[in-house]
Amino acid sequence: MKKKFNEYDKFNLSEINREVLQRWNADNLFEQSMKVREGAPSFVFYEGPPSANGMPGIHHVMARTIKDIFCRYKTMKGFHVKRKAGWDTHGLPVELGVEKALGITKEDIGKKISVDDYNAACRREVMKYTKEWENLTNSMGYWVDMNNPYITYDNRYIESVWWLLNQLYNKGYLYKGYTIQPYSPAAGTGLSTHELNQPGCYRDVKDTTVTAIFKIIAPFPELEGWGTPCFLAWTTTPWTLPSNTALCVGPKYEYVAVRTYNPYTAEKVTAILAKDRLSAYLKPEGAELPLDEYKPGDKVVPYRIVATYTGNDLVGIKYQQLMPWVKPCEKVSVNSPAFVTDYASAAPDKVFEVGKDKFVELADEAFRVIPGDYVTTDDGTGIVHIAPTFGADDARVAKAAGIPSLFMINKKGETRPMVDLTGKYYTIDECAPEFVKACVNVPLYEKHAGDYVKNAYDPKFNEGGKYDEKAAEKSEDLNVVIALEMKQAGEAFKIEKHVHNYPHCWRTDKPVLYYPLDSWFIRTTAARERLMEKNETIKWKPQSTGTGRFGKWLENLQDWNLSRSRYWGTPLPIWRTEDGTEELCIDSVETLYNEIEKAVAAGVMKANPYKEKGFVPGDYSKANYEKIDLHRPYVDDIVLVSSKGLPMHRELDLIDVWFDSGAMPYAQIHYPFENKEGLDSGELYPADFIAEGVDQTRGWFFTLHAIAGMVFDSVAYKAVISNGLVLDRFGNKMSKRLGNAVNPFEAINEFGSDPLRWYMIANSSPWDNLKYDPEGVRETSRKLFATLYNTYSFFALYANVDGFDNSAPQVPVAERPEIDRWILSLLNTLIREVEEALDDYEPTKAARAINDFVNDNLSNWYVRLNRKRFWGGEMDKDKLAAYQTLYTCLETVALLMAPISPFFSDRLYTDLRSATTGDTTSVHLALFPVAGESDKELEERMKLAQDITSMVLALRRKVNIKVRQPLGTLMIPVLDDRQKAMIESMADLILSEVNVKDIKFVGNDEGVLVKRVKPDFKKLGPKYGKIMKALAAQVAKMEQHDIMELERDGSFTFNVDGVDATVELGDVEIISEDIPGWQVANDGNLTVALDVTLTDDLRREGIARDIVNRVQNIRKGRGYDIVDKISITFEPNAATDEAIKAYSDYMARQVLATSINVAPLAADALVETLDLDGVEVKTVIELIKP
Repeated sequence: MKKKFNEYDKFNLSEINREVLQRWNADNLFEQSMKVREGAPSFVFYEGPPSANGMPGIHHVMARTIKDIFCRYKTMKGFHVKRKAGWDTHGLPVELGVEKALGITKEDIGKKISVDDYNAACRREVMKYTKEWENLTNSMGYWVDMNNPYITYDNRYIESVWWLLNQLYNKGYLYKGYTIQPYSPAAGTGLSTHELNQPGCYRDVKDTTVTAIFKIIAPFPELEGWGTPCFLAWTTTPWTLPSNTALCVGPKYEYVAVRTYNPYTAEKVTAILAKDRLSAYLKPEGAELPLDEYKPGDKVVPYRIVATYTGNDLVGIKYQQLMPWVKPCEKVSVNSPAFVTDYASAAPDKVFEVGKDKFVELADEAFRVIPGDYVTTDDGTGIVHIAPTFGADDARVAKAAGIPSLFMINKKGETRPMVDLTGKYYTIDECAPEFVKACVNVPLYEKHAGDYVKNAYDPKFNEGGKYDEKAAEKSEDLNVVIALEMKQAGEAFKIEKHVHNYPHCWRTDKPVLYYPLDSWFIRTTAARERLMEKNETIKWKPQSTGTGRFGKWLENLQDWNLSRSRYWGTPLPIWRTEDGTEELCIDSVETLYNEIEKAVAAGVMKANPYKEKGFVPGDYSKANYEKIDLHRPYVDDIVLVSSKGLPMHRELDLIDVWFDSGAMPYAQIHYPFENKEGLDSGELYPADFIAEGVDQTRGWFFTLHAIAGMVFDSVAYKAVISNGLVLDRFGNKMSKRLGNAVNPFEAINEFGSDPLRWYMIANSSPWDNLKYDPEGVRETSRKLFATLYNTYSFFALYANVDGFDNSAPQVPVAERPEIDRWILSLLNTLIREVEEALDDYEPTKAARAINDFVNDNLSNWYVRLNRKRFWGGEMDKDKLAAYQTLYTCLETVALLMAPISPFFSDRLYTDLRSATTGDTTSVHLALFPVAGESDKELEERMKLAQDITSMVLALRRKVNIKVRQPLGTLMIPVLDDRQKAMIESMADLILSEVNVKDIKFVGNDEGVLVKRVKPDFKKLGPKYGKIMKALAAQVAKMEQHDIMELERDGSFTFNVDGVDATVELGDVEIISEDIPGWQVANDGNLTVALDVTLTDDLRREGIARDIVNRVQNIRKGRGYDIVDKISITFEPNAATDEAIKAYSDYMARQVLATSINVAPLAADALVETLDLDGVEVKTVIELIKP
């Protein structure tokens, strides 16, 4: 007879994964799931684009599982869920990978390799691991449209990005500024503030710091008479000291002048520093020592305070340039500050020319004390060394005080900081000769010209594109060299190692510099309040990320540095005249096409390259857009014409790659050129849900939010999960270097996708860091999936024997046994719990609820207690009800778990449905189950029975008495009549489960059990800290009637020193004292006492049950069918004969024996030896042939 329900010889989730996936792909099931929901309400999901130039990791399985769960769930809820895959194809990761592969640096582009060839290499590199990403997506069951992905280097995508930039430009949000910005020499580009705030960018570093001595010119009289009058200023970057042009003090801070000694040279100095910082440099006992008795090497340096000043008193004092390598200068033009033009007019001999531009040397205007509101006395000396070219705050206070910056001037006449964009001091030959003659002390400067300010930038530590961090750390860097030179020259007062927090480039892991650059910015500060207001409408999971990490970021928002000085990326669509007086922001290819036509007509361009290539404006087909390329260098060759007839060249910047990503809601559908109605109507925007890693909080999440808020006054997403990291089992971050990275393909091949997905979701909430442990995945396979597999196998085995057909009329639920009604009630409750959890974006709660139902209630309780209903007899109403109930549970569980474990659930669902209806439709085309009514009173009673059973079994384990050994009495003190009635209704079930003969109920007030209460200090301490000790004493002294009240009401109120203190039942532990011969256990307001005394009758029954267990194992081992009959003969044994005689009928029923005898065994018989806890019983078991 052909079996209706599929039965399997082995359980292999990886094989199930492959077989189900093969069917999906053959049937185009993902496409089917989209098609069956066409016309239904939409649920909008946005896929955050990965970059295919890197291999996927195990954390991507986690991230994609989270996304897939909710897309599958919403599809099952009847929504049409479009989900378009995407590729993030621009940005530093791609360029740096290409440079490493080609063995070049950014400086080689345009020299050793053309921009055209370089960008072509980037285009190839970015899709390098596309197949691996597609393989992972497919094998793990992540349904997303990989056939029509959005690609950020696509010309249509770029056109939508240009349109968004034009919207920002027209609203006044886009502007150009010359400011100090974070710059990555290793990456060769400026960075935005959100890039610096990626996790791990700010790191503790140990640097050599120096407190420098700045010699005062024309000191106050009280500063003279004791060595060199000077200021002390501390810096963590000694390499910036050659660029110093001012010292900054806090106007209201108190400063002191102290007579003391330079601890390195023993020279006398009169030094000024903040009074609050004096103890950091000179020990207090030095104030008591004679000044004249100091000898070099003394541990305590003597000092005397000779004057006190406020910061304002010191403002204006001039000092000698510490390192007179280069004199400060400024450009003289109509845009120059008044102090520059005034000085140039008064000192024409200081003016020099480089090309067409004039500059003025301004040493006389520099090297003086200025006020600043950002000075602190938390560290250093309370006097800040100012290098305006290397710090935004420095530049701000210097500008306000009329202090010039110390610039180098290159041969193009451009002003630059002393350090170039590769992180080294400019060499003399890189500078304009006129500037060198006017401002550079060549012998002093040449000593360090060309030196790298940090070893991380030095090519000798980056050979072959690989950074040798260990070698760099061992070698002295420029900070150390300069500090030691200062010490030798008597210019250092203190040199020490200092740990401080310093930003690093998010892609090169190397420190950044702060550097003056021309950049385009988005004025996000102008929309700060509106963005904060919109953020409050978003459902953040967890909420703390929305209010904390993201919310605080918005509160402290700075303007977005959009410019990137790279080659592979979206070009900034702004064309400008050379003098910057006219500019044009392009919003589309059609606009650019028309502007080129104007340029051709004006003679600025010879021809329109787009027309020559056959591009047709308004034709939005892929083929048409593939005729052109909007990347560099082609777009750079386009020259437009201004309204005044002047040529306009494109600003050479690219835009921040995060803008590319943030533009995806619009650019993925080529908005507004296509799909405008779909987006504007709300069908495609905003997203109902997105999810990415926590590192995207100030990346993709921010840029989505900023663009949506500033362009559309909208949110880009309504709900977001910010998922945590996947760590190794010890809590360490995974990396190839540490050797703890997990290959996702190997993990899926070993375990299958289902247990991997389930483990990652059920183990911890998505936003918490997951400690990945392969053993945890194996445990998930065993505890959940193997349990479900065994439950289905049990069902299929007997259903096929009995010819069960679920299409037969259903037994009304009201007519089914109580235990059937209970499990179906609990199933309806489970549906509601899972639905509520998934609606609230809490997949962990959903997974755990399903897991508990399957293990604790369906398998370990319902199936185990109802096995006998399936075993024998005709298909009566009771047996049919059992089959129908179990079938309903299995089918519903398959539906509930489908979003999380798509493969196993589909196998389970189709195995059940195909046998019943012949329908092999996938679970992923089905609708999510709808919850029916639940019987809460029945669920409560059964839960009470389960709890009592669990407590009694724990007591058995405590005294090492097996469940097969019957016991006499279970005593339960009851709180009230209701509790007693509930337990009585379940008494037969409880007694059967715990193998006890009788339940005895006693009142809590009968004094049979004596209880005491122990307070939980961890719970009560935070509530009642000041009175905790007195409260604990009262809790410990509670009378029995008070304890009874606490158990009954769930709380009890004490009066402690006039203060009412309410203690909940969960705040304490109730302990029952043992009764001789009994074992007692408590759980909340439930107490059980078990009589563990064994009578002879109880022992004999226990032996009989043990024999049944051993014989059943032998049947199974021999492969007997469930209906096979046997005969049993036991060899006489004084330890077991009485038990066999007394319980032979019971034993025969349990093992399907036609006869049980005690007699001598034949010599040639096949003898089995049963080990009954050390007692050996010999027996012969024979199969009765039909």
